[in-house]
Amino acid sequence: KPQLVASNDRFCRFLEEYCPVVTETYYPTIWCWEGRVQTLLRPFITSRPQVQYRNELIKTADGGQISLDWFDNNDSSYYPDASTRPTVLLLPGLTGTSKESYILHMIHQSETLGYRCVVFNNRGIAGEELLTPRTYCAANTEDLETVIHHVHSLHPSAPFMAAGVSMGGMLLLNYLGKTGRDTPLMAAAIFSAGWNVFESIESLEKPLNWLLFNYYLTTCLQSSISRHRQMLEKLFDMDLVMKARTIREFDKQFTSVMFGYRSIDDYYEDASPCRKLKSVGIPVLCLNSVDDVFSPGHAIPVETAKQNANVALVLTSCGGHIGFLEGIWPRKCTYMDRVFKQFVQAVFEHGNKIFSM
Repeated sequence: KPQLVASNDRFCRFLEEYCPVVTETYYPTIWCWEGRVQTLLRPFITSRPQVQYRNELIKTADGGQISLDWFDNNDSSYYPDASTRPTVLLLPGLTGTSKESYILHMIHQSETLGYRCVVFNNRGIAGEELLTPRTYCAANTEDLETVIHHVHSLHPSAPFMAAGVSMGGMLLLNYLGKTGRDTPLMAAAIFSAGWNVFESIESLEKPLNWLLFNYYLTTCLQSSISRHRQMLEKLFDMDLVMKARTIREFDKQFTSVMFGYRSIDDYYEDASPCRKLKSVGIPVLCLNSVDDVFSPGHAIPVETAKQNANVALVLTSCGGHIGFLEGIWPRKCTYMDRVFKQFVQAVFEHGNKIFSM
């Protein structure tokens, strides 16, 4: 049974009534219950619902561009008026895009409820060109602020919330910690966020975890920027960047330099959402598994969460990183998908009961 951490009794009662999945026993798939196995198998096991996107490129203040993938849900019978159709902004993980299976499942869940979705693809990874020598990181929220302002300006009368997965969740938390209540978002859902980057990196550098995850993710990061090598070579020694064998080495040579940090430690400190959790000013539900090697259980800020009435943590003992597989053959719906669907519906249809907190 998940551990529900929330200091606000009203928020707890709201979740128990309208998002009961967070109080139900989670039974992980019996033949792949271990966290690393869940993490590795989910992308291969889960189905990939068909989603037809409408792409939009928006300009940024520094001359760059951001690729947004819209699922308009114009056939919505629940919300036929597009101007008031609830909108969910989705933030994928580190090298993820709108094509990730977990994003497709979130859109499928939203479609059944009649909602519109828009996926925020980080710069340079969704097929669009880099117009400036800049990509993205977990700490810098400028592009996310641009996207939120843009989406809200297009549909100012539509209820609006966001959901972030892994690094997308970290970025969303860092944005919320920066803005407090000064955001058009009603609420947010966070899945498998890395709370303390120092602890995440240390966990991922253990020999087995490096072999299974760290090296592969590093090559994914290098692959995502190699297409833009001509643009990035203006500022970086790309040969050195491409020699990185860990995420830490990549961040030291590339990410921390790009965003002007004096050291990698300064970047990792700024990127850690645990430092900003006290300042979150809207209702946020965060799902983590304590066996997630990307976000170790001991680094989840339970005590800090208890100090903010807007925050609720849901902690499972199993589930891995964006895993949460359940059932004998977990092809379709995961526990994470069910938490997403119930919480989004609860916010859009009964949110007034928590917004007076």
